[in-house]
Amino acid sequence: MADTVHRALDVDSHALRIVHRINELGSITAAARSLGYSQPAVSQHLKRLEARLGLPLVAKSGRGVRLTEAGRILARHAATVTQALDAAAGELSDLAGLRSGRVTLAAFPSASATVIPTLLRGLSQRHPGVQLSYLEAEPPEAVRAVRDRAADLAITFSYTGDQADPHRQSAQGLTVAPLWRDEMLVVLPREHPLAGHSRIDLARLAEDQWIGGCPRCRAHLLDLAARSGFTPGISYETDNVVAVFGMVAAGLGVALVPALAIAASPLPTGIVARPTTAGDFRTIHLVGAEGSESVPAVAATIRAIGEIDAAPWSLFGAGSGPHSAHAGAGHPR
Repeated sequence: MADTVHRALDVDSHALRIVHRINELGSITAAARSLGYSQPAVSQHLKRLEARLGLPLVAKSGRGVRLTEAGRILARHAATVTQALDAAAGELSDLAGLRSGRVTLAAFPSASATVIPTLLRGLSQRHPGVQLSYLEAEPPEAVRAVRDRAADLAITFSYTGDQADPHRQSAQGLTVAPLWRDEMLVVLPREHPLAGHSRIDLARLAEDQWIGGCPRCRAHLLDLAARSGFTPGISYETDNVVAVFGMVAAGLGVALVPALAIAASPLPTGIVARPTTAGDFRTIHLVGAEGSESVPAVAATIRAIGEIDAAPWSLFGAGSGPHSAHAGAGHPR
C-alpha cells in the first residue's frame, strides 16, 4: 500500500496547488479563480489524483465541498512543496537570465587587491555566465562613470565632512548605499616614541613630518589635523601606498592610511599601524544607477558584494565601528 501511495504522489505541481487552494479558500470555484484555471480543469485534476491515490480528496458539503482527511493531509504538505517549487523556479529563472549577463564595475585602488578578486571569484563560481569588467578609478571618476553609463556599479569611499564628497552633488539621481567602515590608521616607525601606544592622539604628532597620499586623502589629513589644532608638515606626496610605507620605514615621516590599504599592501618590517584616539574612519559605498538592480546580472553582482566577508581586511559593517585596539600591523570588521 505504501508503495502505491508513493507512486501516486508522483504528481505535477498543479494538483498540489489546487488542493492547497481549496483548503485555503473553501471551494473549487474560488481555487480555480485564484489559480487562473477553469473549474472543469480543476475538477479533472482532482479526479485524476483521486484515481491515482485510491482515496477521495473532496466531499460535498451543502452547496460546496470540503476536503476529506486525505485531502487535508495532502493540503498540509502541499504548502511546503509548492513553496519549495516556487523558490527553485525563481532561482532557476535567475540563473537562466544570467547566461549572457555583462556588468562593468569601477572601484578605487586598495579595493583592487582585496574586495575585487574575492568578488570576481565568488561571482564566477555562482554565476559563471556573468562577465564582470573592472575599471580602477578614484571615487569622483567612478561616480562619473556610473552617471555616464560607462559602469553599472561603483565601489567608492567618502570621508566625514569632506566638502568635495562626490556622493553629494555628482551622485544625485544615483543610488548610494553604505557597505563598510574602513578605519584610518597612523603608520609610523617602530622606534617612534608613540609606536607602543594602542591608540594615537594626532595632536601629539604635530611636530612630525607627514607623508601625504592621494589628493582626497591629503585633504582629509588636513581636516583631521585642523580639528586637533595643528597644520601637518607634509614633506612628501605620493599616491603609491607602497612608497608611503617605504618612506615611513626610512624614517622620513608618518602617514595616515586606511586599513584596507594595509590589507592590500602589508606593512614592511620596521613600521606599525595604530588607530587614532578619535576612531576616525572612511565609509565605503556601493553606487549604481537607479533601477539598475532590475537587470539580472547587476542584481546578482549586488547580492555577491553584499555577501562578501570583509573581516579579513579590517572592515566593519556600515552601522558598526571598531571596538578592539589594533596590535602590531595586523587588523578586521
